[in-house]
Amino acid sequence: MKIVKLKKDNLFPFLEAISGGAELWAPVKQGPEQHTFQVIRDFNEIDLDYTRTILPPNQIITPPKFNMFQATKTEYTPDFSHVSKKIIFGIHPCDIHGLLTMDKFYRYAIDDPYFLESRQNALILGHSCWPDEHCMCKSMNTHIVKEGYDLFFTDLKDIYIVWIGSTRGDDLIRIRPDLFDKELTDQDIQRYMQRREDRDEAFTCEIDFASMPDLMELRYNAPLWEELGAACLACGSCSNVCPTCNCYNVEDRPVLGQGLSNISRCWDACTLENYSAVAGGENFREKRAERLKLWYTHKLQAYISKYGTPACVGCGRCAATCPVDINVKTVADALKGEEVDAFWTRLNKEVTK
Repeated sequence: MKIVKLKKDNLFPFLEAISGGAELWAPVKQGPEQHTFQVIRDFNEIDLDYTRTILPPNQIITPPKFNMFQATKTEYTPDFSHVSKKIIFGIHPCDIHGLLTMDKFYRYAIDDPYFLESRQNALILGHSCWPDEHCMCKSMNTHIVKEGYDLFFTDLKDIYIVWIGSTRGDDLIRIRPDLFDKELTDQDIQRYMQRREDRDEAFTCEIDFASMPDLMELRYNAPLWEELGAACLACGSCSNVCPTCNCYNVEDRPVLGQGLSNISRCWDACTLENYSAVAGGENFREKRAERLKLWYTHKLQAYISKYGTPACVGCGRCAATCPVDINVKTVADALKGEEVDAFWTRLNKEVTK
């Protein structure tokens, strides 16, 4: 793996040089404390001082809604209009791990061309980060990343150490080699090691993830799930912000007068009431407790056996989003039998008084 150095003042000239034939996506501030990935028109909009975006970057690969194909009575025509050349800059390590998990999911058994084609056309430019009170990625070992990116930028105040993770990343460097320095000094290396040590010590949110698969099995029928279900709003927020959630629905919209239909894919969530409803009025997971149990089984247990990695990357979005404090941290602590101070536990105590 090659490593080069980039002065901070040279970042925007580099981004300008490489984004001529592609959409450049990067984090932009939305409101006082929120960020979203957006197509960049002005480099000054880019804000790298963020912990997590509202939605993960997989919404750039497979948008919340896109057309898959047009169908007539006798044939169908695939539609890849959602695919375009993209450069996604500023992705944090946990979200890169989320994309790697989706790579495995969408290649399992049958390749999903709509994800894979879009993924192939996206260059991933990662960026270092700093944890807040919700970040759990150190417990998942997703706070560092060794693959899944084309370039990775580690912020050392006035310079970046840039890790080249692919031949495509190396090609990007070759567009403006004059902006980079191939020689790292001992001082650069010491600064990098000190930053890494300081960042590791900055994590305050931890879970015993190694025990989760067994505890999910042992507590599968525990009263805990009914307690969670009683407080859950079934809003689907946790699913929509999760980097590894992939549930979707398919809509068939006839085009009047043309004898064809647009078959589109749109985000859905297994935590929503109608997700498991089928024709005839049967709903296999009508109870919120059952839907939550399914979701956490995926996150903390089932994905490991299928894909070798968990479906939680520790990004903390569920913790920052859920209005009643149902998230990986509180559920994991409850599974261990620990006393949990959360809205859902306080609510259940009030109800049982």
